[in-house]
Amino acid sequence: MQISRSGQKITFDVNHEAIEELLKIKKEKGDDFPKFGVLVLTYNASQFLEKTLDRIPKEAAELISEIFVFDDNSPDKTYEVAKEIKKGNFWEDKLSIFKNSKNLRYGGNQKVGYRYGVDRGMDYIIMLHGDGQYAPEYIPDLMYPAVKEKKEVVFASRMMRKKQALKGGMPLYKFVGNQVLTKFENFILGTKLYEFHSGYRMYSAKVLKSLPLEANTDEFHFDTQIIIQCRHLGIQIKEVPINTFYGDEECNVDGFRYAWDVVKSVIRYRLFQLHITQEASYILDQDAIYSRKKSPYSSHAKILKMIKKDSSVLCVDDYNDLLKSAIESKDCSYQGMDKADIKFDKSNKKDFLVLPDVLNKVADPKKVLFDLKDSLKTDGTLIISVPNIVMWVYRFHFFMGRFNYDQKGAMDKYNLRFYTKFSIVNLLKACGYEIKSIEPTSLPFEVVFASSGKSKFLRLVDSVYYRFAKFYHKLFSYEFVVSAKPVTFSKES
Repeated sequence: MQISRSGQKITFDVNHEAIEELLKIKKEKGDDFPKFGVLVLTYNASQFLEKTLDRIPKEAAELISEIFVFDDNSPDKTYEVAKEIKKGNFWEDKLSIFKNSKNLRYGGNQKVGYRYGVDRGMDYIIMLHGDGQYAPEYIPDLMYPAVKEKKEVVFASRMMRKKQALKGGMPLYKFVGNQVLTKFENFILGTKLYEFHSGYRMYSAKVLKSLPLEANTDEFHFDTQIIIQCRHLGIQIKEVPINTFYGDEECNVDGFRYAWDVVKSVIRYRLFQLHITQEASYILDQDAIYSRKKSPYSSHAKILKMIKKDSSVLCVDDYNDLLKSAIESKDCSYQGMDKADIKFDKSNKKDFLVLPDVLNKVADPKKVLFDLKDSLKTDGTLIISVPNIVMWVYRFHFFMGRFNYDQKGAMDKYNLRFYTKFSIVNLLKACGYEIKSIEPTSLPFEVVFASSGKSKFLRLVDSVYYRFAKFYHKLFSYEFVVSAKPVTFSKES
């Protein structure tokens, strides 16, 4: 389709090849083919809605289960116009029209629309603006990655074709603002999106049900919060390029307020990750995903440094074998064991027994330490790491009367025990171990900022913070890495 603007023609080509392939797959899968719903958000869109609906590719009719229009109590009678449009419309049998009893704002309108789509059994919901700013012709382009690549989240990005965005009438100030904000968000969040601010998106019902959407804002930065939540859960966002057209539609966004809200959202997320603030929208009911930390001041690096070459190692609860390859690279023999199934062979004692964040997750740490003691050689070494419950961040929360569980760190929701430097030393002594060394660790900046360890700035921050942790373990150390040896008593002759 071609749309004219100031003498220029903007082309929106329907991806017929994608539609044909999707129809072929639908024929093969039958009832197993996913159900796609299109959520059309409207506010004062009475003059644009009919054309927007007419531009949804009719060839894709068999792929779309329902189109549901949610009008946000528009004063221009968009709802009444929509009801009239439905009569005799090509999509009449699949078109549902709703009007909010009060204005719920942009985020609030999405919430009710997504709830409706999920309740109707949709597998995927495509968000489309009723004013036609985002070309409906690209709906098949959003569907295709979901079916062919199993993508859960797909965004239509205007910035994958930057020149076309300007050619399509995007005001220069919006173009610059979009790019500046996106670069800022990518830098702070460690993401690599072309555009954070597209209002043309598709989410799977699975993702929508996993997100605490009700805790999100009702304002325009609702979209930013969803990106942050997806990033937090490790959900990949697929971007597909689209052309842009800015016509006579009315913009209801206060650009400066929106930019400020976006900046606040990403900063507050970082503060949440550093355990400084609590944000209901980022407390997600999903297990944390761990990766091996590369920082020389991390617990992983400290543990590996303590293990000598050509040694035998027993590692309990090494999450996804994070330490295994690094230990084996030191020509060590490695044996893994689950903390729920502790067994040992007295005839096969080890040089090193490693318990990475184990003692904080067991109900009876003394029993674990006693049970595993015989797995060590007489001159063997126990290496443990435990979070520091009295680090300055947690002290601040306790002072403010907060005791909120989190996904990682000392307030991990699976932690059954909490430790200070004093309490972990006393526990080891009570179980017959002599302390060899206690090492502090830095805050996990590389994890918080999704860094590969190559950022010079983060390495500097990491190094500076570690100096504080070395100076005052109890206040600044994120974790304690302790090495100890079993106490032996020689018999008098």
